[in-house]
Amino acid sequence: MAAHPPVILASQSPRRHLLLRDVLPEFEVMDSHATELDDRTVPPRRLCELNAERKAWSVAQLRPDHLVMGADTLVFLDGEPFGKPSDLQEARRMLRQLSGRTHEVITGVALVHRAGARVRVFSEVTRVKFRSLSDDDVEAYIGLVAVLDKAGAYALQEQGHLIIEAVEGSSSNVVGLPVERLREALERWPG
Repeated sequence: MAAHPPVILASQSPRRHLLLRDVLPEFEVMDSHATELDDRTVPPRRLCELNAERKAWSVAQLRPDHLVMGADTLVFLDGEPFGKPSDLQEARRMLRQLSGRTHEVITGVALVHRAGARVRVFSEVTRVKFRSLSDDDVEAYIGLVAVLDKAGAYALQEQGHLIIEAVEGSSSNVVGLPVERLREALERWPG
């Protein structure tokens, strides 16, 4: 395994923290205060990658000797991004739109080592098929899960069996970090 500088996760997401713990025994966590882009003219994968880079660079400016990891996860249905809902009404709308359909979950990941002038950016796409949901199903799910802090108003790891029929690709990517790709990128760093 290649040696890499000490790692900082530029995210306060408890889900990402737990997933990264599966890859690395030691890392720091720093919140990124970067403003995320919300530009529908940018292709979905690139949008997630750009936001991941913005997050990583905002922390790398402060900690140039560390390898800073930024990540951004969005749900896309027919190319339309579904971020975190602003209220329960928007969460209901998102879940109804996803009902019975297959959508993509994309996570962009950026690894930035400012002192070494190295950047690695990649993204992972997972396809998720929802069950057909009735209004009662949607209300039941919203009653069980805190949906306002989740892209697409749902979480695979929180009662996902109630709404998800199938996952094609990385399950950890749907949770917020493509663990398999990240492990490979760190093992090959700086390659």
